[in-house]
Amino acid sequence: MEEFLSSCRAVKVDPDQSGRRVHVVLGNEAGDVDSMVCALTYAYFLSKTGRSETLVVPMLNIRQSDLLLRSDNVYLLRQVALSPDLLLFRDQLDLRALHRDGRLRLTLVDHNVLPSSDSDLEGAVVEVIDHHLLERESSSTCPVTVETVGSCATLVTERIIQKAPEVLDQQVAQLLYAAVVLDCVNMAPSAGKVTPKDSQYVEALESRFPALPPRGALFQTLQNAKFDVSGLNTEQMLLKDMKAVSGSLNVAVSVLYVTLEDFLQRAGLEAELSGFCLKFGFDLLLLMTISFSESKEPIRELAVFSHSTTCRQQVSLYLEQARDPALNLCPISSPRPHITAYQQGNSLASRKKVLPIVKDFLKERDGDGRLGDGRLGDMEEEDEESRYPPTPMNSLVEGCPLDGGLPHISAQDLEEKFSKMADRRGN
Repeated sequence: MEEFLSSCRAVKVDPDQSGRRVHVVLGNEAGDVDSMVCALTYAYFLSKTGRSETLVVPMLNIRQSDLLLRSDNVYLLRQVALSPDLLLFRDQLDLRALHRDGRLRLTLVDHNVLPSSDSDLEGAVVEVIDHHLLERESSSTCPVTVETVGSCATLVTERIIQKAPEVLDQQVAQLLYAAVVLDCVNMAPSAGKVTPKDSQYVEALESRFPALPPRGALFQTLQNAKFDVSGLNTEQMLLKDMKAVSGSLNVAVSVLYVTLEDFLQRAGLEAELSGFCLKFGFDLLLLMTISFSESKEPIRELAVFSHSTTCRQQVSLYLEQARDPALNLCPISSPRPHITAYQQGNSLASRKKVLPIVKDFLKERDGDGRLGDGRLGDMEEEDEESRYPPTPMNSLVEGCPLDGGLPHISAQDLEEKFSKMADRRGN
């Protein structure tokens, strides 16, 4: 694996690669352990079984600087003796330039559709392997493998074992094993994640590689690393495990590894959330917290933030009325006027289950033609700080207006800005 990843670094130094095609195995925008492992191991598999004239490289769909926010990723890399310096990140290779030159091939792992900000790359997609809700059709030019297993790494393990089991060694096996065990919550049926196929391939890896660390110990160390948010500021906590969806509204869905009560008590929270929305072009934030009881049972809470009362109320009502699945939301008191807070009775409904609900909401509102109401993005006529265009999370590049951070905006400035917007819409 080290030799393979070292060879991939050449594309950073010389993107031209003498005109060679570049086949990028691209993980999802969250850049979590499952996404990272699938990109690394499936690219490695393709490099061993494909055509040598095509350069196959794994890519983490996050900025290099954001890896430090994924403490469980960093921990796992250390455990398998892989240096983060060997990895290729989204801000290190211009995919659009490769696509314009007709040299880009994309395989999507741990997601099956590109975000709207990357829709121009759709023509380069040649394969999909994912475990989320299917949102694309298979074709002769783009085979799609989508099964609702607990971990996408299960599907990659299946592919390798069926097609080229000799690719598996201790290091590759431990990466795949760790991703499945973490995603499937230590293979516990009570967590509602593990499927028979996940168990089948975890057991296959254990049988082939008896030196793999014990499940329980591996899960606990990765879980501890994942939940370690000490030292992170609010923006970093939101970016640590975030996915974005968009229609006429841009919505960020962030998983927070603290209790909602603790998060809502952070000093200056609403100003920080407002600044985050302005910086990254979001209209609404959906905050999903997860913590654990003394008996290790998951506790989920949910909060909706937007300075647009209309948007916040409509999203909240849609989530309350959701039936596929029902979230069983129970309103709780919020100390923040622009945040609606809930206990989530359905503790099995992770973000994987909630994202399709949010997408359905956006589709229905798009169809009604009412999504322009309450847009936080309609701020071109406001003061100088608000004139920067919304910046997709994975499109940040050096030299953009926000590269040096957001100009200082006080909480009072933000309140006045959004109040003006609300007044303008009400007239």
